[in-house]
Amino acid sequence: MRPSILKLLNPDIVVEMLDMAYRLEDWDKMLNTAGILYSYAQCIYEERQYHKAKGLPVPLVDTQRPLVYYFGFSHLMQGIAYQKQRKYDEARETIYRYAELGWMEDLGVEGEAIAEEFRGLARANLYIVEILSGRTEFLEGYTQFLQDNPEELLPGLGTIVQAAVQYRLDVDDLLYTFAEQSAGFGDYEDAGNLSHYFNYCYNLALYHKRAGRLPEALDWTMQSLRLAHQSRHDGNFKRCLALFEALREGVTDQQAGGYYELLQEYLGQIV
Repeated sequence: MRPSILKLLNPDIVVEMLDMAYRLEDWDKMLNTAGILYSYAQCIYEERQYHKAKGLPVPLVDTQRPLVYYFGFSHLMQGIAYQKQRKYDEARETIYRYAELGWMEDLGVEGEAIAEEFRGLARANLYIVEILSGRTEFLEGYTQFLQDNPEELLPGLGTIVQAAVQYRLDVDDLLYTFAEQSAGFGDYEDAGNLSHYFNYCYNLALYHKRAGRLPEALDWTMQSLRLAHQSRHDGNFKRCLALFEALREGVTDQQAGGYYELLQEYLGQIV
């Protein structure tokens, strides 16, 4: 995209587009849009540096956030998209880019704080990528990280259970360690945490299914189904339906009743 066009973009609208692509799980769209945001930030930064080098007044750009935020957010969203596509090498390289944004000049107090925030996100997300890529030796360090950073516990446990399913790990003791904190996950209402909670519940259902614990697997499948219905995510709803049917031999009357009730609500939405 040409610099003249890039400078006309509203980066905060691009940020909103990235959030929407994340909610829709459109990873290719996320990668493309994140690339546009990065190009915008790079264009504005280079223009500022050019004017400073020439002793000219630095052009003012009206944005809601400092420029460093758009650099960091573009890399963050690229990394998440690569992770979701299981392109872990690409995700890891992208994380390194927002782990250190101190190379930017004239960050100021607010910019330094934003750079530090992205540094913390990079540390958390690097653990996630390493564990999901099969490097289970990071589990012990990640467990300590989650104990020290409880705000990361919901996506963190979702990651651990996902890896446990993928690599056939036994994480019963670890889940017990966080049982009290994880009991409050259902209180979240914002879209981002609901997405993390669905991932946790759905993978927990798969984890219990693999261990032969059908009652627990069905309970978590029903919770996943409710979350998918609540968020109106058809793809996740269908995944839960398939999992429920795979577990049907262990269904209780109460679970069957809840299942058909949800189906009726779902049909009422689409008719």
